[in-house]
Amino acid sequence: MPESVTAAEVVGCIRELHRARQGTLLIAVDGLGGAGKTTLARKIAAEVGDVTVVCLDDFARPTALGWEQDRFVEQVLQPVLNGRPGRYQRWDWDADAPAEWHEVPTNGVLVVEGVSSTRREIGHPWDLTIWVSAPFAVRLRRGVERDGEPMRSVWTGRWMPEEDAYLMQQRPDERADLIVDGTAG
Repeated sequence: MPESVTAAEVVGCIRELHRARQGTLLIAVDGLGGAGKTTLARKIAAEVGDVTVVCLDDFARPTALGWEQDRFVEQVLQPVLNGRPGRYQRWDWDADAPAEWHEVPTNGVLVVEGVSSTRREIGHPWDLTIWVSAPFAVRLRRGVERDGEPMRSVWTGRWMPEEDAYLMQQRPDERADLIVDGTAG
């Protein structure tokens, strides 16, 4: 059973793991859209230091379902697991085209945040997995605030049902090491 913790406790846990670890510490921050994954990842980066954050939204295309799992594994995960720097090209959602390149170092803490970051298909390379939870209404409000009112129907008609299916099929909330309430300060 995952342990429920505060964001501050997550930061403390990662600091401890980082001090005890040689090489890259791999952290996955999973949760449904609008739950607070990006906010938690930013807090970790700001308070732990020596953190690289990779957002799975950088691997998502507006014309495709989900995100490019194979490209993420090839460009980020496999190199880092093999002690080599990763390098990936962010996908520009608005332009629906490749954008700038990002380097992923092989030291420090690598935080991968995004919906289905702990999906079973990529295995379990993580030193720590975190599930961020928030109620449906909060997630929808945040999503519409971020993406605009015209995207409400995409949230309710496409993304949220896809994410609910992922949650029910893979139970990442039950497999996580830690659970954080994404509505807590």
